[in-house]
Amino acid sequence: MTASGHVVFSRMDEVIFGQPAARAVADLARRAEARRVFLMVSGTLDRETSEIAQIRAALGNTCAAVFNRMPPHTPRKAVIEAAEMAREAKADLIVTVGGGSTTDAAKAVQWCLANDIRSADAMDALRPVKGQDGVLGPPPCQAPTVRQIAVPTTLSAGEFSALAGVTDERTRRKELLRHPQIIPAAVVLDPAITVHTPEWLFLSTGIRAVDHCVEGICSREAHPYADAQALRGLALLVSGLKRVKTNPSDLEARLDCQIGSWLSMGPLASGVPMGASHGIGYVLGAAFDIPHGHTSCIMLPAVMRWNKPANADRQAMVAAAMGQPGEDAGALLDAFIGSLGMPRSLSSVHVGAENFDRIAKAAMATPWVPRNPRPIEGPADVRKILELAA
Repeated sequence: MTASGHVVFSRMDEVIFGQPAARAVADLARRAEARRVFLMVSGTLDRETSEIAQIRAALGNTCAAVFNRMPPHTPRKAVIEAAEMAREAKADLIVTVGGGSTTDAAKAVQWCLANDIRSADAMDALRPVKGQDGVLGPPPCQAPTVRQIAVPTTLSAGEFSALAGVTDERTRRKELLRHPQIIPAAVVLDPAITVHTPEWLFLSTGIRAVDHCVEGICSREAHPYADAQALRGLALLVSGLKRVKTNPSDLEARLDCQIGSWLSMGPLASGVPMGASHGIGYVLGAAFDIPHGHTSCIMLPAVMRWNKPANADRQAMVAAAMGQPGEDAGALLDAFIGSLGMPRSLSSVHVGAENFDRIAKAAMATPWVPRNPRPIEGPADVRKILELAA
């Protein structure tokens, strides 16, 4: 564990939990003095439930437009479409209701509006650059001024970061855009709205949040501030996901999962990097259209097995937080993921060994693989991890 650190607090103002989304969003918009609210929402939630209609009704005449067609993995083209609609609506606040793709898209839309980005190719200007200290940060640009309120319906927890994952369709790679101002100003955690989320999506994104916790705890750059959040978040997620699987209408369990998801971002938000599970997951998601929850289900146990020679002491903390001290953390995670009915191998999502070299090479270019706790020297090491997950 690192003996020194530097924690920079985010520009998020508040988190509201356990309240109905419509009421909370309307109150937040009123306090922000918003007059032109742009809704970016799940298309399924909009078409098949009354949740979006309730939020629109609560916002009243301040609801200026609704965008409900963001594809998975947040492709650039769709971000530009949403930004154009927001620009035409003269939006002064963005409210998102949906999963990680919608949440990340709105972060990118904020930045497109601030810098008059009007084409997918023009988004190249938003790519991060290395500072003099070698750390990636935002390029020279105008800071976003139209802020975001996020109502998540999954557990991926992207709403708690100042990163936006956007897929460049030209390369089929997901890129991380970075700016401290793109983190939502507020997040509303309403467990009732998640009842509409398909079970596989809720549970698998819960494992994505588990992945945040575990890779944060197991990092060589971990520190006590991040540990405190990740260990408590992991305990809440393991308990809550089990209870939701048993009883999908258990709102208390769903709220435990949401709060666990929030806490799972403690490491990332305080400067602790993720590892190979996240890095390989980015490649699998963008190149093979595998949901990120499923990439974590498949890769996390394999990465834990590969990393154990380098961080057995930290993995022991994971096992204890899961309620089984002394057990092998990778095996516990694998069994837990299986008990939720989630995929546990690359073959189960039709990714064969013939793709491993391509995946391994691309994974080395992600921000997280080079910071894995057991050093990864090159694509050959990534391939060994892929073989463990085959």
